[in-house]
Amino acid sequence: MTVRSEDSGTKTAARHVDVAVIGSGFSGLGAAIKLKELGTHSFVVLERGSEVGGTWRDNTYPGAACDVPSQLYSYSFALGDWSRSFSRQPEIQAYLRKVAEDAGVVENHLFGCEVQEARWDTASGQWVIETSAGRVTARFLVSGVGALCEPALPAIPGIESFTGQMFHSARWDHSSDLKGKRVAIIGTGASAIQIVPSIAPEVAQLDVYQRTAPWVLPRFDRPYFGIERWAFRNIPGLQRLARAGVYAARETQVVGLAKAPKLMAGLQALAQGMIFAQIRDPELRKKVTPDFRIGCKRMLISNAYYPALDRDNVDLVTDGITEVRENSIVTADGTEREIDALIIATGFHVTDSPTFKGIYGREGRSLAEVFDESGMQGYKGTTVAGFPNLFFLVGPNTGLGHTSMVFMIESQLNYVVDALKTIERDNIATFEVHKEAQAAFNSELQAQLAPTVWMTGGCASWYLDKHGNNTTLWPGFTFSFRNMLKKFDAENYGITVMAENPDPTATPADSEPVEATSTGKKARR
Repeated sequence: MTVRSEDSGTKTAARHVDVAVIGSGFSGLGAAIKLKELGTHSFVVLERGSEVGGTWRDNTYPGAACDVPSQLYSYSFALGDWSRSFSRQPEIQAYLRKVAEDAGVVENHLFGCEVQEARWDTASGQWVIETSAGRVTARFLVSGVGALCEPALPAIPGIESFTGQMFHSARWDHSSDLKGKRVAIIGTGASAIQIVPSIAPEVAQLDVYQRTAPWVLPRFDRPYFGIERWAFRNIPGLQRLARAGVYAARETQVVGLAKAPKLMAGLQALAQGMIFAQIRDPELRKKVTPDFRIGCKRMLISNAYYPALDRDNVDLVTDGITEVRENSIVTADGTEREIDALIIATGFHVTDSPTFKGIYGREGRSLAEVFDESGMQGYKGTTVAGFPNLFFLVGPNTGLGHTSMVFMIESQLNYVVDALKTIERDNIATFEVHKEAQAAFNSELQAQLAPTVWMTGGCASWYLDKHGNNTTLWPGFTFSFRNMLKKFDAENYGITVMAENPDPTATPADSEPVEATSTGKKARR
């Protein structure tokens, strides 16, 4: 059996590795770098795309850019040489590519390799991973699949009958020429507010279909002066000082978001001021003004979105869509609008990612089945009861509404690294978080989330699952999350150890594990 790299066309013998990583965005790539630093040479990154990058490789729509300042949106161990205060997609993708090359982990990747199923095999104490390129087995599995990787498509009657150009924002069709066309875009989220001002000047007509108005704040973006870039490169500690300043400023938002939502009034006033300053039409102002407290949904930043909506060739449609026809959209008020192209910007599967359906734990149940029953729950956002030897990067309740996810990812990587060190030191074969520890963690988590703006702000958002729980966001300061994940707390895990020192060339199946009891004695499993 072989494992094939689609890009190179080369074949390597199917193999057992210590660690298999799924995905190569910020989290998966970070895991690869930390594994190499740890001295773990037996690992592979399974990436369905043609190169590293994840979200920033896939989202190439016009205007794609980050809404977190550049200095903070990078690894702490690989600060970027940024050209502006808020980076755009091509620059972030180039940064990730360079980081991978500099760290020497590209050769540990299998590109064009889609994971179809990963199943825990109790008998051998390992993960059996079926991919589009063959089978891989691993002692440990690291899920680096991001929350914004699986596009969500709207269930609108007749949409499959549309005969014009149609694509999701995360799968932008660059062969489509929208100049002079009648275009519709469904959605007014983070991607849409970047796309709308980017294409509005060149299309004949742009209809923007809005279900819920977002709160939009100013985007304080500018190119860096040459002297600034020189100083960041040459003055020791200056870039880290700038990064620390951005981090501290962003962290102050937690007080309003998670501790005292009434303190969000100042930001809301700023957002309302933007509406009055940038939109002339009173009726349009009403349409774009949200009816919930700022922060309840994701806060967006743009200096160009409202002026684009105010253009003569742009219409904001707030009536619900009832049907899509061959070359038109029909809304609830009976209006039919003819279009040539349809852009779907309806976000991603976050709490119900299709990838969950293919990861099966100790009891033969998938993550999707477990999450559907009890909600998307994990322990410290990084492990899940019933799924031994699995690390879940960007897992449940690790998302943020105010600052950089890279900070959270690095915090989780600290936990993973310390876990692997513990595993090697104590000759551990398997680990699985106790259900009681996970339940207690999530009970406290939901109690902390209850008074936050995400739960009290008067909106329904993708932060919430079907059970009404916020299983997406971390409810406090990010430095508290990092402190929590400094050390691997083995006492909250069911641990099995090898019966005896194994042959270093053997797989887990070659050494019989024994269970370590709470008294520290070893009993055969």
